[in-house]
Amino acid sequence: MERDIGAGTAPAEPANAAGASQWLTLSACKRVLVVVHTEVYGQRLRDVLPLLESDLRIQVDFTIAPHAFNAGAARSLPWAQGSPLPWQTALSRRYDLVLAAGSQGVDALRGPLLRLPHGAGHMKLSRPADDRDPGAPRTVGGLGRRYLVRNGRVVPRALALAHRDELLTLSRHCPEALPIAEVVGDATYDRLTASLPLRTRCRTALGLRGGQRLLLVSSTWGAESSFNRLDSLLPRLLSELPSDDYRIAVLVHPNVWSRHGDWQVRSWLSAARRRGIALVPPDADWRSMIIAADWVIGDHGSVTLYATLTQAAIILARFPAEDVDPASPGAELARIAPALSPSHPLPEQLAYARAAHPAVEYARIAHRISSEPGRFGRNTRRLMYRLLELGEPAYEPSLPPLPLPRRLWGTHRTRRSHLGDVPA
Repeated sequence: MERDIGAGTAPAEPANAAGASQWLTLSACKRVLVVVHTEVYGQRLRDVLPLLESDLRIQVDFTIAPHAFNAGAARSLPWAQGSPLPWQTALSRRYDLVLAAGSQGVDALRGPLLRLPHGAGHMKLSRPADDRDPGAPRTVGGLGRRYLVRNGRVVPRALALAHRDELLTLSRHCPEALPIAEVVGDATYDRLTASLPLRTRCRTALGLRGGQRLLLVSSTWGAESSFNRLDSLLPRLLSELPSDDYRIAVLVHPNVWSRHGDWQVRSWLSAARRRGIALVPPDADWRSMIIAADWVIGDHGSVTLYATLTQAAIILARFPAEDVDPASPGAELARIAPALSPSHPLPEQLAYARAAHPAVEYARIAHRISSEPGRFGRNTRRLMYRLLELGEPAYEPSLPPLPLPRRLWGTHRTRRSHLGDVPA
């Protein structure tokens, strides 16, 4: 869960800042700061960057903010090499626009803040036992006062929302932020729907052969996530599903990688990986994976909700209803999607989920992710340029198609040995 705002007071601008401009080639640019708290937040912010490209009036800087899960944040930065601005340096400068998908520490930055969502809407509730705000009632993560207000002041200049229904949620948990809220839509919704025709190409890129079916196991982070059940689920998948007909991939939330470490996550899943289950790297674009999938076995994470946009049949391995906003589309999905049974054969459950696939209901839930379908780019660019006090570029904004996924399987058959299924 996102932590609350607050990180002290920003220091003054360095005395030599004006002199430093002599080294710039374009010295009159509007300055934009992209604040990356975690790998997930950084991945979401990368969807916004194409809306600022090719404009010589704008200079974009990046910084990594303090956060419990920022160990993998650098992986989401949009370059292979290079260093972001140190956090203290970012605090010392004044910006014309600050972009962030999290709240921790942003009140100390100097410049108008645009807060963007970091998942499919705002589903999860704040943690019940939070020593930073003991006894406070639970709120919807990202939309409560602890995320938006500091010292009695609403911190963001603008709050971007994906769906107009979230205005009602905001009115319950932080009504003073309603004047700065703006419904812009959802970039992942738009890019996913635009890339659905690439399903065949995505499956080929992954290394799937004709007729093979892809089962994607997805886990969010935290004690109530499906990651806690992988030690029982994965062996069942391996023993009950024919390896020639099924490919299995595991998608683990980047917060798990960040907090436990890359080596540890790979180590925990090493036995399954040796038998042919693919572990999706944390920096991979998971959205092309759900386009390619035939089934998604998930939990209360955003990936499961976004799967309602695709052809994948959904099965819930775990869904802690007490931690989810009951009015959210995620909670509605949990009331419809079939739940994984520990006592029935998996092939039967997969067949049931496919045959009972409630397409109409899933489409209705998917429409609750964004009330501005196809318009995230237009709405968000307009909002950013308004905050920058600049006229928009004289061309239609657009988001690129999703990249094809990385190859996870070779073209050869899986061979069987005394060690289990081993990719040939």
